[in-house]
Amino acid sequence: MSGKTDVVKGRLKEAAGALTGNDKLRAEGKTDQATGKVKQVAEKAVDKVKQAVKKVRRSAKQGARQR
Repeated sequence: MSGKTDVVKGRLKEAAGALTGNDKLRAEGKTDQATGKVKQVAEKAVDKVKQAVKKVRRSAKQGARQR
């Protein structure tokens, strides 16, 4: 599941728990939201690393061509 999906799922659980007075469900919702936010940060970091690797590879190929 993606980070964004976990955040939305968590919000829904938290709201359902608040409506029903179910503290356990509210806590699960907050945990799901936190997990989703961590996943989002990790996904962004992975994307940045992939972009950096592509840039280095392009630079290496260009350097090899110039030799």
